[in-house]
Amino acid sequence: MFALPRRSFLAAAASTAAGLVLPNSTVRSVAATTVAAFSSDPLPLRLYKSLSDEQRAKVCLPADHPRRQYVSNWWYIHPDYRIPATFNQDQQELIQRIFDSLHSSEYLADVKKQVRIDQYGQAKNAPAAGFFGAPDSPDFEFLYTGHHVTHRCSGLTDQGQGFGGAPIFYGHYPHSEENMRDNFNEASDHPGNPYWYQGRIFNEFVRGLTAEQQQQGLVSAEPRSEDPERVIQKSAPAHGLACSSLSADQKQLFLDTMKRMLAMFRADDVVATMQTIQERGLVDQLHVSWFAGRYDIGNDRVWDTWQIESPEMVWYFRGQPHIHAYFHLKK
Repeated sequence: MFALPRRSFLAAAASTAAGLVLPNSTVRSVAATTVAAFSSDPLPLRLYKSLSDEQRAKVCLPADHPRRQYVSNWWYIHPDYRIPATFNQDQQELIQRIFDSLHSSEYLADVKKQVRIDQYGQAKNAPAAGFFGAPDSPDFEFLYTGHHVTHRCSGLTDQGQGFGGAPIFYGHYPHSEENMRDNFNEASDHPGNPYWYQGRIFNEFVRGLTAEQQQQGLVSAEPRSEDPERVIQKSAPAHGLACSSLSADQKQLFLDTMKRMLAMFRADDVVATMQTIQERGLVDQLHVSWFAGRYDIGNDRVWDTWQIESPEMVWYFRGQPHIHAYFHLKK
C-alpha cells in the first residue's frame, strides 16, 4: 500500500482511469492515432476510433459474446489488458471522461473515490475496459469493469439510453485491504459507503407501507445467490410483497423510490430506465422483499438487504457484510 498527498493525487487522477494511482508507473503508448482527431464524435466512439489494430484485438469482443451478460462483484472484461498498461495517456483520460459522464455530479466524487479505494493502490486491481460489437451495429457497447464496478453504455452516443440489456454492478467496502482481512463487516449505518443512500431511501418506502404490507415484504428465506450464473435470475417462487397489491398512491411512491435510488447515475439513464419500467407496466409484475436475521445489521429493522424482482427485472441490494448491488433490466 502507499499514500499519496492530496494535491499530488488530484493531479494524477486527472490522467488515470477512474482515479487509479500507481507509484512510478510507466504508461505504454500503444495507439498511433490520437483521440483529438475525432473530437466531434461521442466519447465512446472517439475512444474506439483511436484504438490501434493491436488494441482492438485485445479489448474488442463480438456483440453476442457470452461475457456481455456476465456480472460479478470483482471481475475484469480483459484481465490481461488493464487500463494503465493497455491505453495511452490520451485514451486513459478519455476513459475517465466516459466513466465520469455516466454519473450525476452530486455523486461523482464519491463514486470515483470508491473505485480508487477498492483498487487498494495495486496494479493487479486496476480496472479494465473494452467494447462489444462495432460502430456499424446498434448494439455497440462500451464496458468498464473492476473491483466493485461494472458500468456500461452505448458506444454510439453520449446520451444515456437506460439500463435495459446487460447487468450493471456497484458496491463498496470503505476500508483498506488490511482492515478488510480483519473485519469484513460494515456497521449498521454503513459509514463511508456512498451507496447506502439507496438503503435509506428504500427504508423510507418500507416505513410508508401498512403493518400488514411490511410483514408481507419481510421474508425468512435466504437472499438470492451471488453466483454470476444465478444472481440476476428471478427467484422461484418470487419472494415478498406483490407490488400489484399496492394502492395507486403506493405504486407511485414505489416508482419515485426507484427513481431517487438511481440518482447516482446520469439523468438521461434514469429517465430512460424509469420510462421503460412504466411503459411495460412492470410495477404490477414486481415483488419487493427485505431480509431479517443476520441480514439486518444491528437487528434494528432498518433493512440492509433487499430485492426488487420480476421476470424482466432484478435489483438486488445486499448490505451485509457490506454493499453489493446488481441491477438488470431485460430489453
